[in-house]
Amino acid sequence: MDQWLKAGQYAVQRLAHLEALRHFERGLAILPALPEGPGRNSREIELQLARGSSLFTAQGYSSAGAAEAYARARDLADQLGNPQQLFMAVYGLWQSANGAGKVLDCRRLSNRLQQLTVGKGDDDLLLEAHHSAWATCLFAGEPAAAQEHSEAGRHLYDPERHRFHRLLYGGHDPGVCAGKVAAQAHWLLGWPDKASLLDDEALALAERVNHPFSLLDALLFTIMLRLDRGEPELALRQLEAAEALAAEQRLGFNFEPRFLRGAILTAQGAYEEGSAYLRGGLASRLGAMRFRLYGLARLAEALVRQGEHGAALAATIEGRKAQEETGHRQWEAELRRLEGVALVGLNRLDEGRNALTAALRIARRQQAKSYELRAATSLARLSGERGRRPEARDLLAPIYNWFTESFDTADLKEAKALLDDLS
Repeated sequence: MDQWLKAGQYAVQRLAHLEALRHFERGLAILPALPEGPGRNSREIELQLARGSSLFTAQGYSSAGAAEAYARARDLADQLGNPQQLFMAVYGLWQSANGAGKVLDCRRLSNRLQQLTVGKGDDDLLLEAHHSAWATCLFAGEPAAAQEHSEAGRHLYDPERHRFHRLLYGGHDPGVCAGKVAAQAHWLLGWPDKASLLDDEALALAERVNHPFSLLDALLFTIMLRLDRGEPELALRQLEAAEALAAEQRLGFNFEPRFLRGAILTAQGAYEEGSAYLRGGLASRLGAMRFRLYGLARLAEALVRQGEHGAALAATIEGRKAQEETGHRQWEAELRRLEGVALVGLNRLDEGRNALTAALRIARRQQAKSYELRAATSLARLSGERGRRPEARDLLAPIYNWFTESFDTADLKEAKALLDDLS
């Protein structure tokens, strides 16, 4: 059995995860032949942890098999009292919950990971506890906390010392992940240029550590950032690179790629084609996982641009329901803004204004300056169209003037054009 574990670990080092899985499963198959006791349980934990990590890489974070492997490892580690194995198993369960978009479960598991580091003086475990926290906070709609945890992780991370973490914790490099989450957080907090710089650094690190799954993950977050900045052509090039990498390395996506293609097409003005991709992604198994709310928000945007306001409203209502069920609130302000735009399009003006006001309030509570700008722009446009031009200027000017960089991005250019029109 030990030989099957070593053979699998060797295959993992060669990035041959399908071969590694066969070795791990053969090792698990002969476990019943060993006498019961701590020795057998310890060997099974090692095999299950290794199997879970390879399943993440081969099938994506939504892998049901990986969740089962980590749950079994956690139960056995609880019995044996091995703190290192227990931490790794709980981290795997956190990663599985994260892949499914269950942010409420992520919070509970991340808190446990942080508790497991208390008094240990182990910076390696502390890095991975921060790892779970920076992603949990980002998806929970807490970009400032996500930034703090990612910066703490970037401070602890060393590419040589932590090179094996990508094989042990979620199948990807923690330094790359810290960089891409820091980029997302900075964009939300209103620093698009700093976000772009951090994102470039994360991509460069992913290429330098030569770990395909980490590079794929980084590319997918890069595409979202480029779309948020209003750069669909750059996003399309990155998506094509990601799809080629996944095919070449036989990697599983942890993000429904049709969401990204649909969003790119929408940004390029191909609204109907974009909607078709987004609907297809939402109907898939992967589309039901952690980025479903992103897909619903982008579908609502495409439908609004087509003038299909009733269908757009339905997408936002579905998104709000999912938020309550999962605790996933990264796109809460954007969904509420699009709800308001759809309601205005249906001539339900008072309801639309209320929804846009709620979007503005949510963005401010989350300190999400970029979404605050979008909500203020939509609300100011409505006020201007209803003859309330001074009110519209007074609403939009302060948030626009807060920004000190990235005036060439789509959102800031749109806000500036509206302000000029209101003057």
